[in-house]
Amino acid sequence: MLGGMTDLKDELLAKLDQSRAVMLAKLEGLSDYDARRPVTATGTNLLGLVKHLASMEYAYLGDCLGRPVPEPLPWVEDGSIWDGADMWARPDESREYVVGLYRRACAHSDQTVAALDLESPGTVAHWPEDRRETTLGVLLLRMVAETAQHAGHADIVREMIDGSGGPDHDSDGWDADHWRSYLAQVQAAADVFGPDA
Repeated sequence: MLGGMTDLKDELLAKLDQSRAVMLAKLEGLSDYDARRPVTATGTNLLGLVKHLASMEYAYLGDCLGRPVPEPLPWVEDGSIWDGADMWARPDESREYVVGLYRRACAHSDQTVAALDLESPGTVAHWPEDRRETTLGVLLLRMVAETAQHAGHADIVREMIDGSGGPDHDSDGWDADHWRSYLAQVQAAADVFGPDA
């Protein structure tokens, strides 16, 4: 805190940590099959989202700031990341490996954030040439947004798998009957505009 104000870097990191925790919580209690299976037409799956975010943490809050990734990422090294190889886990990539990778990537990012100022320079090689030069602040903000977006995806994917809602699902004390009634209201409002309307 600076004179009663929250430090921006601390606030950004706190928001990032909240979304990181959501990502890992969404894997809890699931079989390996459910953690890996594609739940959308584009292949979105929970373990893949965690693997993707590990890659992003290592890239944006590591490599791009002159802090190289301390372990090999085969999908980066062979270029298959550009074909979506970071969005799903191969059979030889265990849940323990992917979760461990994510935890190590987050720790590496946290060390970067602690060591540098928000104005510290960075370079993103795959961005357009006219805007490759950036700062830790921009990259940290990007990582907060990326992780929050995928935490939202994870909420929906988990709900599609077993009905488990997001973190606020039970905050109002609603039981299953209340949720059924609520869903019926939402459906009735949509039906006004349905194909038979």
